[in-house]
Amino acid sequence: MRAVVAAWLRRALWWAALVCSGGISRQGRLPRGGCVVVANHSSHADTAALLAALDARHAPLIGAAADYWFATPWRRRVCRHLAAGFPVRRSGGGLGDLLTRAGELRAGRAVVLFPEGTRGRDGELGEFHRGALLLAERAGVPVVPVGIAGTDRLLPKGGRLRPALVRVRIGRPLYGAVSADRARTAVAELAGEAAARPAERDSAVRRRVAAVAASRWGLPPAFAWAFAEALSWPLMPELLLALACAAAPRAALRLSLAALAGTLAGGLLALQLAGAGARLPAPLTTARMHAEATRQLTVEGAAAVGHQPWNGVPFKVYAAAAGRAHIPPGDFVAAAAAARSVRTLSVGLGFAALGVLGRRLRRLYPLYLVLLGGGFTAGLALIVTAWR
Repeated sequence: MRAVVAAWLRRALWWAALVCSGGISRQGRLPRGGCVVVANHSSHADTAALLAALDARHAPLIGAAADYWFATPWRRRVCRHLAAGFPVRRSGGGLGDLLTRAGELRAGRAVVLFPEGTRGRDGELGEFHRGALLLAERAGVPVVPVGIAGTDRLLPKGGRLRPALVRVRIGRPLYGAVSADRARTAVAELAGEAAARPAERDSAVRRRVAAVAASRWGLPPAFAWAFAEALSWPLMPELLLALACAAAPRAALRLSLAALAGTLAGGLLALQLAGAGARLPAPLTTARMHAEATRQLTVEGAAAVGHQPWNGVPFKVYAAAAGRAHIPPGDFVAAAAAARSVRTLSVGLGFAALGVLGRRLRRLYPLYLVLLGGGFTAGLALIVTAWR
């Protein structure tokens, strides 16, 4: 029971990690009872993909190269705790290491092995060693071929991590004495089917928005929008972040930081102008908003801006009221940075998470924009009405 609970936790961990790094899809299921899983191997991410895709009720065990994953205490702990790994020697004695798992197979667990013995390159499937097949034959359990595609793009051998969709295809179990050629052919076919699946449909609008947001041209609009909103512009910068971060999740952090910088710069200018007696236009605000901001600043000083992210009063109202109340600029900017950073970063990263989780629905991005615009308009109307 403990092994199954640990397997569920690992599955949740690696599923979440792969969803955030491009997504994962699975076809097929393991049969009931113990089995030996054999899969192609082109990346260290193959282990994560299998732990995320295989049924946790089998409490999968992963055979790992003893000379690499168990060479240091740190790697040994990572392999055992995060991947349920056990050592398999590659230079003599490996079959004996495998046969010690026969009892766990008979008890209903799955043992996952990469019969190639090492990671391949360029999608080429190497020759299969017979150890995994002999283990299944001795334990009296089937061999289950599995094809993996996308991990070589997610984490290439000798390369860096980059977003990619991972696909896992679980085949039909092979019973009886299984030859290495038969297992290799089955895995190759499944890997080919997984790699050949058509690309998921996308929206041309989303691709254009993402291209701009992820480029160097994405930061100036985020800064300028937030800067203008802190002075007079009625539409809050979170609307732009919702639009851009869902389309380009990888750019979310820098877009959010650019918007935060624009808000603080615009707020500082608004404070200085209001302190000098200027009155900037403030559309879609009400007298009650201005009165409440003035009251809070009079009572609490610069710390009153901490209410702004949550009460519906625009930031420009607080900035102008702070100028009229002669709040020290440094105190106001410090308090505003603390208050606005939580909201701005939360919104940006939250919509980035939405973009990652909704990767398969990218073709519906135009509908998302319509819903976003409608929801924002309705929300703004409700806030203004409530403050009248």
